[in-house]
Amino acid sequence: MTIDAHSTIGLAPRLPPTNLQAEQALLGALLANNKAFERVSDFLEPEHFADPIHGRIYQAIQRRVSQGQLADAVMLKAEFEHSGVLDEVGGTTYLAQLLSAMVGIINAGEYGKAIHDAWLRRQLIDIGETVVNNAFGAEAELDGRAQMERAEEQLYKLAETGGADGGFVELEKALAEAVHRAELAYHRPGGVSGLSTGLRDLDKRLGGLHPSDLLILAGRPGMGKTALATKIAFGAAKSLLAEARAVDPNAMPTGSVAIFSLEMSAEQLAGRLLSEEVRISGDHIRKGQIEQKDFDRFVAVSRNLQSLPFYIDDTPAITMSAMRTRCRRLKRQKGLSLIVVDYLQLMRPSAGSRPENRVQEVSQITQGLKALAKELAVPVIALSQLSRQVESREDKRPQLADLRESGSIEQDADVVMFVYRDEYYLQQREPKMMAFKSDDEFHKAMEKWQSDMSTVHNRAEVLIEKQRHGPTGKVDLFFEGEFTRFADIDLDHTGAHGR
Repeated sequence: MTIDAHSTIGLAPRLPPTNLQAEQALLGALLANNKAFERVSDFLEPEHFADPIHGRIYQAIQRRVSQGQLADAVMLKAEFEHSGVLDEVGGTTYLAQLLSAMVGIINAGEYGKAIHDAWLRRQLIDIGETVVNNAFGAEAELDGRAQMERAEEQLYKLAETGGADGGFVELEKALAEAVHRAELAYHRPGGVSGLSTGLRDLDKRLGGLHPSDLLILAGRPGMGKTALATKIAFGAAKSLLAEARAVDPNAMPTGSVAIFSLEMSAEQLAGRLLSEEVRISGDHIRKGQIEQKDFDRFVAVSRNLQSLPFYIDDTPAITMSAMRTRCRRLKRQKGLSLIVVDYLQLMRPSAGSRPENRVQEVSQITQGLKALAKELAVPVIALSQLSRQVESREDKRPQLADLRESGSIEQDADVVMFVYRDEYYLQQREPKMMAFKSDDEFHKAMEKWQSDMSTVHNRAEVLIEKQRHGPTGKVDLFFEGEFTRFADIDLDHTGAHGR
């Protein structure tokens, strides 16, 4: 007789993983000595027990011990005698049987971990069955991609909340970690405690990029906010690689940089990075107006950059839930140290949410980005557009009130900074002969304009208007429009050299 591949004839059904012996041994140890409860109390809960009766007994022990009361077989017998909870297992005499199942209280922690592990595997089975049933469902509420995102979210939550670690940290360990961070800052170039931005003066002002922080980088079109964000992401990736290679020349970084480019394609962004690195105009590259030696350098630099832990996602109008899922996956697979989003007004809120207006929609997105920063313990840099009201003022330098849909953005952000270039606006004010009554007036105006242009040429400002954990202020940077390149500015010499 042959058995069909889909048939279950002759096959015993698989039972969910349980460890009833460990449950009995643990309960016996707890009843014999309540001090054993300290070994499992910070991670084991009643619902972790496979046998619901064992869960009820553990809950009773948990409650009495937490209230400072004795929880032994005698006290629990009085509690369960009239409830009928233990009738299925022979009544209150079952408590005495648990005592006889005890192997020793010293093993209580191991029993607890065995029980917890069996519970974790049962949860995995439940998630798997749900995934299968939803996928088979003809009238599923969510499409395939949304089901995949939900399944990954459930798995991630189980991984984050299902661990048996946690609890208080001794001051001694916390102090050691604080000293370690201070030591890292001391030895790192520029003395920063966070992840380096690759820009010396910005690092000094921010102290680097810190885990769980949401940083908003805003500016009007043409200011170069994408170029600056890319420079920071690139600098952070270089810093991660350099730190790994300082220990072992062949080592790979334990973290990575994720950039979500909602406006530019991955190829365009990579082209911009190469243009900056090889100092060849991006326009010339696109048109093929380069010499052989430039092309050879272009290829050589691209090979050198391949080892950087830098990942680009160019999905347009990505949802918050999809971004969260992809970041969780990247952290699990490669490690994750920084997320850059260009830019938040192009994002969509999570599937299923229905904000009433645009302000509420942006609010959901910024709250989601801040939650993502905290959940994954990484800094998140989100670019933002500014409202047109900047253009109506004489001084075009942005202010917090200029943020589009600004209420939630300003509130949720740990850092708000603006990129501003005076040269961009001054170029538009070049004097025109027809606007002056005489040649002399025109030439005087032109000389002043040229002098002003010389002062602001290749200069950019990063205006830090909010910093929750540090000072606000201005950071001067060097900017080359031809290569859309930001760099540190050398004020000790001519004041116009980027390095």
